[in-house]
Amino acid sequence: MDRKQALLQRMDDIGRSLAARGDVLAVFGLGSVGVETDRIDAYSDLDFFVVTVPGSQHNYIERLDWLEEVCPMAYHFKNADVGHKILFEDGIYGEFAVFEEAELAQAQYTGGRMIWQHPSCAGDDIVNGQAVIPSKRGQSVDYVVGEALTNLYVGLGRYARGERLSAMRFIESYPIDGLLSVMHLLEPEVPYYPDRFGNERRAEARFPRFAARLPGLLQGYERLPESALCLLAYLEEIAAVSPRMSAEIKALAEHCMLKRGERDGSR
Repeated sequence: MDRKQALLQRMDDIGRSLAARGDVLAVFGLGSVGVETDRIDAYSDLDFFVVTVPGSQHNYIERLDWLEEVCPMAYHFKNADVGHKILFEDGIYGEFAVFEEAELAQAQYTGGRMIWQHPSCAGDDIVNGQAVIPSKRGQSVDYVVGEALTNLYVGLGRYARGERLSAMRFIESYPIDGLLSVMHLLEPEVPYYPDRFGNERRAEARFPRFAARLPGLLQGYERLPESALCLLAYLEEIAAVSPRMSAEIKALAEHCMLKRGERDGSR
């Protein structure tokens, strides 16, 4: 059985297990086991919601025998008040949450696929999600570029001070997050399963031109000044960058590399 068959079969088995319990109203898959089953690959996993009758939610969160009936479990971790991250003995990984039906109105999710539903449960529309999901897409390239420039300046200062972990966030994390939020404005987006919760998901397939720049933008803990200079060059390609800020960033990056060279040479 290939991975896709195994995951879909596991969801069906979980549905059957829950259907026999009597106090469950529905179970539906999300993500790649939701409506996006075409993108299941060898590294996909389970993501699903269970809906219970009032008063039974706690039982399915605190006792996982309903999963053990399907397949023995190797590991589980209660990562939220409403659910767990799990690993079955056969290597299938998953995450789930348990809700009462009324709570679904506040849960943020999209693209559900009903696995099993009690006749008394509300219509299939419960799989679509009702809560408003804040957009992670920005609309101002100039704002993102301004944030990135100031992040580079602050990050290089922290690198020079020896705060490299903090510098890494300012140079290789925050600016990239900002750019991903407006990348749809900078290059044509390939329509490959965008994720409402994370712009970084499948970014390589959705924005191949930007993805080709990532090795230079993300050179790692020891080469943060080089990453900063690559990012500055990219920013200067997509926007009118302040010459003064550009000069300050370049000077600070050169200073950081000089200090690093002196440090490494003294070892």
